[in-house]
Amino acid sequence: MQPRTETKPQQRAATEQGKTGQILLAILALVATFAVLWLGFGFLRDYQKTLPKIVTTIIAIIWGVGSVAALFASANFLVEQFNDQIKNAVRPFIFIGPAVFLLGWFLFLPVLRTLWMSLFNSDSTQFVGLTNYVYAFTERTMLEAFRNNLLWMFFGTAGCVFFGLIVAVLADRSNFETLAKSLIFMPMAISFVGAGVIWRFMYYYAPANATQIGLFNAVATSLGGQPQAWTSQLQPWNNLFLILIMIWLQTGFAMVVFSSAIKGISTDILEASRVDGANEWQVFFQIMIPAIQSTIITVTTTILIFSLKIFDIVIVMTGGQYGTEVVATKFYREFGVNRNFGQGAAIAIVLLIAVSPVIYYNLRQLGKQEGFK
Repeated sequence: MQPRTETKPQQRAATEQGKTGQILLAILALVATFAVLWLGFGFLRDYQKTLPKIVTTIIAIIWGVGSVAALFASANFLVEQFNDQIKNAVRPFIFIGPAVFLLGWFLFLPVLRTLWMSLFNSDSTQFVGLTNYVYAFTERTMLEAFRNNLLWMFFGTAGCVFFGLIVAVLADRSNFETLAKSLIFMPMAISFVGAGVIWRFMYYYAPANATQIGLFNAVATSLGGQPQAWTSQLQPWNNLFLILIMIWLQTGFAMVVFSSAIKGISTDILEASRVDGANEWQVFFQIMIPAIQSTIITVTTTILIFSLKIFDIVIVMTGGQYGTEVVATKFYREFGVNRNFGQGAAIAIVLLIAVSPVIYYNLRQLGKQEGFK
């Protein structure tokens, strides 16, 4: 028995030495991975202009994908060397840590830099305090942009939700449900820029004695009317013709979400209400609407965010002229065209502050849904 008790401390010491060696090896592997990442970045930065683009691209793909895989593997190998309590506490951060770091790097730092720039003059050489924010809330074109964004928020969001809900209810009762939903959803596959190009032809204006190739003016002249410049006259109501494009694009999104929610309502409840004498209007307003209320709120806030950030349609259709300027196009004009970085940054911060409460509310609503818990 005596020799066996003497060997236990030796075995324990050997095991601890082996474990320490594995930890050092894992740390060395992690450090080597970071070194490869840094050296690869330096190589691509220094030789990107001298090497052929195809070679640079291949190296960047191999370096990027391989380094990320090696980073996860080496970090996981390091964690594996500790006990279960430490492993369970640290391992989640290994997988979400890089994503959180990149999110912070590409989201929060630019926001802070933009906020800093908004306190300086046009070329960021002189501190001007809140002067750019005074401009953002008092200048005539900015007030016009705020007004137009309110039109987009109200009419655009209401139109998408209304038509999406109506189509979802009617299509579910149709024998051509799949075809009808496909046709309504199809515009979602088109980009905002592409939709703008399509609708430029819809609104195309030609003099009264010329051939009308625009659909709206062709209908107007065939009924005895005069061709109209739909997107440049009747300010500010010409914004409604631009808003119609967003409704055409986003109704399919609202329809799909509403249809899924309606199908989740128990058929027993619907049939029981009809047996009890409820007509279709009562079934719709007193059973369906309350049952999908959270979905309606989520879709509404999502489309509301779209309307606050609207840019592509306006810039393609009118370039922000004829009283159609919105906050996003105004930011682009100041920051990208006029190179007035201070005012452009202030407008971007104002837009961010306007969108943030809606995003926060939308995330809270999503968090309450069972599928996101």
